[in-house]
Amino acid sequence: MGLDHDDKEIGETSEAGNKEQEEHHEPLSRHASESSVYGTEEEEDEYGSKIQLGPLCTLKEHLEKDKDDESLRKWKEQLLGSVDVNNIGEILEPEVNFTSLSIISPGRDDIVLPIPEDGKPKGLWFTLKEGSPYRLKFSLVVTNNIVSGLKYTNTVWKTAVKVDSTKEMLGTFSPQPEPYTHEMPEEVTPSGMFARGQYTARTKFLDDDNKCYLEINYTFDIRKDWA
Repeated sequence: MGLDHDDKEIGETSEAGNKEQEEHHEPLSRHASESSVYGTEEEEDEYGSKIQLGPLCTLKEHLEKDKDDESLRKWKEQLLGSVDVNNIGEILEPEVNFTSLSIISPGRDDIVLPIPEDGKPKGLWFTLKEGSPYRLKFSLVVTNNIVSGLKYTNTVWKTAVKVDSTKEMLGTFSPQPEPYTHEMPEEVTPSGMFARGQYTARTKFLDDDNKCYLEINYTFDIRKDWA
């Protein structure tokens, strides 16, 4: 989840070249607390939250806006599909529930990831084989209102050093009883002695108001072979 082989900072060449320098700074990198590891990302989120967007509207209000503009009206009707506006049109806040998360890799069974209520899986969440293609697949259900600008972010650390940061715009989703299913672009895990080991990561799903619908803090391994 967010470790592409082509542009990683953990390749064998760069790691070997910096090995001596890292040894001189070992107390700083290896004893950093979890809060300090996540500090940079939290500062970025705080900066993003300063962007002020317009007020939320209910579904009925969305339909009332620009109702005389035929093209906009048809677009909104297409976006909403078969949603019963009379039942949920007065609810302001959208609700997004993630029903499944999994990692898929060609020629292998999907790795189904449990979603803990507190967002903190116990122990290793999953293990990936080095040099292997993979992608994240997830399903979500949207209710109450439209979710605008839903995005996926994922940040990865190794021994308290940030080695990858991914942001992917997912789009706008209207309420519907059926779940949406989405697959992220394929990535390839890094390989080599310095790539193997344990990583910590944080995944978030946020909308354009920076409201977070799911946050998971987890650990995973990259090994010579699948677990």
